[in-house]
Amino acid sequence: MEEKIKIEKKPPRSPALAGIFSAIFPGTGAIYNGSYLKGLMFIVIFAGLVTMQSRGPQPFAGLLLAGFYFFQIIDSVHEARKISAVSAGEEMAEKASTRVSMEAELELNRPSGSISWGIILILLGGLFLLANFDLISYDSLLDYWPLLLIGLGLKLLADYFTSQKKHKNQEKGEQR
Repeated sequence: MEEKIKIEKKPPRSPALAGIFSAIFPGTGAIYNGSYLKGLMFIVIFAGLVTMQSRGPQPFAGLLLAGFYFFQIIDSVHEARKISAVSAGEEMAEKASTRVSMEAELELNRPSGSISWGIILILLGGLFLLANFDLISYDSLLDYWPLLLIGLGLKLLADYFTSQKKHKNQEKGEQR
C-alpha cells in the first residue's frame, strides 16, 4: 500500500519573467516565485548593500553589490525552472496515471537552511547595526571583509569532511 503525502502544488512559473522581475528590482523575482520571505530578505540585503556604497572608497562593497545583484537574478530563474519542472511532472503523471517520484516532490518543498549561514548573517547584521549607531565605524568594519572569505572556506571544508564521513558510513552499512 502506497502512502500518499499531500504536497502543496505550485503553479508553473516563467523563468524569463522571474529573471526580468529580479533585474528590474532585486527580490521581486523571488516574490513572483512565491518565496515571500526570501524576496523580502533580498530587498533588505540589496538596500543595505546600496547604503554601504556611500561609506568610503572600499572596492569590496561595490563587488559585493554586483555579485548579489546577479546572484538573485540567477536564483529566481533557477527556482522558477524547478517549480515549472515539478508542475510539468505532476501534469504528465496525472495523464499517464502514474505518480511523480516522491523525491522530486519533496526536493522542492524540503526545508533548507544552514546553521553556519544563519550564524554568519546574524553576526553581520549585528555588526552593521552597531555601525549604524556609530558604535563602530564602517571603515574599520570593511577592513575585515576577508574574514568572510576565511569563514566561507572553513564552512566548505567542514561540509566536505562531513560528506566524506557520511559516504564512508553508508559504504560500511551496505557491506553488512
